[in-house]
Amino acid sequence: MKNIAIVADWLVSYAGAERVIVKMLESYPESDLFSIVDFLSDSNRKYFKGKLANTSFIQKLPFASKKYQNYLPLMPLAIEQLDVTKYDIIISSSHAVAKGIITGPDQLHISYVHSPIRYAWDLQHQYLRESGLEKGLKSILIRYILHKIRMWDVRTANGVDYFLANSNFISRRIEKVYGRKSDVIYPPVNVEQFKLLEDKEDYYLTASRLVPYKRVDLIVQAFNAMPDKKLIVIGKGSELEKIKRMAKSNVQVMGFQEDSVLKEHMQKCKAFIFAAEEDFGITPVEAMACGTPVIAFGKGGSLETVVSIENNNPTGIFFYEQDVKQVIEAVLAFESSKTKISPYACRERAEKFSEFRFEKEFENYIEKKWDEFKGKIKTTNCKV
Repeated sequence: MKNIAIVADWLVSYAGAERVIVKMLESYPESDLFSIVDFLSDSNRKYFKGKLANTSFIQKLPFASKKYQNYLPLMPLAIEQLDVTKYDIIISSSHAVAKGIITGPDQLHISYVHSPIRYAWDLQHQYLRESGLEKGLKSILIRYILHKIRMWDVRTANGVDYFLANSNFISRRIEKVYGRKSDVIYPPVNVEQFKLLEDKEDYYLTASRLVPYKRVDLIVQAFNAMPDKKLIVIGKGSELEKIKRMAKSNVQVMGFQEDSVLKEHMQKCKAFIFAAEEDFGITPVEAMACGTPVIAFGKGGSLETVVSIENNNPTGIFFYEQDVKQVIEAVLAFESSKTKISPYACRERAEKFSEFRFEKEFENYIEKKWDEFKGKIKTTNCKV
């Protein structure tokens, strides 16, 4: 019998990274959960079967429930204080600091990486620009903190026995940042809750958090220039009011909507538009599960999920610059070639990223690496 610990960065919502952790817990229900903070609501806790995480000292710091990310400079220290010494296998799910959990030579540490810390590495300058921190004393302080985090991030990569990446794009980023090879297991997408619908209505859809890097503003600007085409925007975030102000009459900004409303719009829209550079990108896969084609920015995870119109059984069209003109051209190209995209091809593609597929690949991987690890320990001890 092996003891397993699952380590998260933070638990505050039920989004992509949390869905991965839930599936890990379903594969290993007797495992214990660790996290920097755990502020899950009761409605989200149900997905975790009521399981509470063992948390760090940041859990009890002032305003941590709302401002936990402000404690980023303390998080490397915090993750190192979580005690997992009694476990045989430690599985970290990391997009920030979880992979820095301290383990010993007789413990197997597998880190499922959604990305090396984005705002500390290749997206640092974008983060500083979007946060208004390009100049001044505060900028210097933040840059120094990110510099120290990068040093810590590279050092703690040595404590990971095996890296798993959530896409080939992130696998390349892991090799670039840590100098380590990784295996790829795509994250689980609950395609079963999205039903295929062949009959589409005459509108386009984009749905995401309304934050700068999602580039929803780019999509809205493109449709402002195409008044004969309707766009619906679903989501909330810091840019909601900005998006509402810029939207013309053919663009409907609905704000936050319940899952049932989002699913209905995904099923009925003629295409889903996605302008972000994502590590994987779950929403395009959900759209394809509805039989809906995707018009996506051709960088990052989208290149691995969406099949371009030039290929057999296509599921969408790419634009390769985050530029209004390119979005417009992609929409027009879609309209002239949309009959080449079958709703059934979209659905079939989405099913390759199902939860069942993730569970099978993940469990097989853990068991294989555990057997290999035990063999290494046994061989080493025999040499004494």
